[in-house]
Amino acid sequence: MKPRKDLITIESLSDEDIHTILDSATAMKEIFTKSVKKVPALKGKSVLTLFYEPSTRTRSSFEVAAHRLSADVTTFTLATSSVVKGESVHDTIDTLMSMKMDYIIVRHKNSGIPAVIARHCNASVINAGDGAHAHPSQAFLDAFTIREKYGEIAGRRVVIVGDIRHSRVARSTSLILRRLGAQVAFMGPGSLVPPKEHTGVARLHTWDEVFTWKPDVIYLLRVQNERIDSPFFPAADYHQAFGVTEERLRRIEAQGMSIMHPGPVNRGVELCDAAMDYENCLVCNQVENGIAARMSILYHLTPGTLSHD
Repeated sequence: MKPRKDLITIESLSDEDIHTILDSATAMKEIFTKSVKKVPALKGKSVLTLFYEPSTRTRSSFEVAAHRLSADVTTFTLATSSVVKGESVHDTIDTLMSMKMDYIIVRHKNSGIPAVIARHCNASVINAGDGAHAHPSQAFLDAFTIREKYGEIAGRRVVIVGDIRHSRVARSTSLILRRLGAQVAFMGPGSLVPPKEHTGVARLHTWDEVFTWKPDVIYLLRVQNERIDSPFFPAADYHQAFGVTEERLRRIEAQGMSIMHPGPVNRGVELCDAAMDYENCLVCNQVENGIAARMSILYHLTPGTLSHD
């Protein structure tokens, strides 16, 4: 893998980059089994988490990953920062870069902000989610989880169900899976699933079509109400139309399919309660694998190099 400064999108990566990061994630996960769950790979390096949107899983996962690589971690708390006083992103970065950070992990409600930050600083910038655009580290942990479950991604079938149009997860995860040889399909409410000619991804229209297609993995998405002018469906109606109900869970169990979800899970909306206890529900695996994948991403980026996305 050639030196790479930033991780902004999956599109920017070569096949070699993708395979290298995934393979390294396997080695990183082996560290979890040791009595001392740390390695000195980033000892002396500084990592900043810069989140302009709320996050629990992604932020804590990156922070744990950085700690396990022995990096020093600083958390930028938006509510107590000068941003609330009107400070621009550029001014914020100028301030932070005076602290000589090596890595900046950015989440922002507006698409493109992590790329802007990457162009204006020497630190390695990781996109932890920008608007409805991209979420590359989520894509890596999803791919890693499927590969861990099935041994190989090529030839597997994955259907992503829900609000595709507003989902950065759907964009990044569907792309990395197709790059790795999986077949991907979308299913969800009519106006929330872009047509195939816009995405290159096949569209299924009903749960009966999903079960006929026989996916290995059913990947449920949260409806992005914060990115929609008004809630698209009452929760109960959405659950009956597009969620994993108890009846659908029985069909999933009968066919031995796996269930995934990027979190946070809305019980009774995307998934019934029983789905979380299903033996092939991989949601907890995704959380654990998120740390390994993000350790690998941090390890393979090189601050100060010239290979911007």
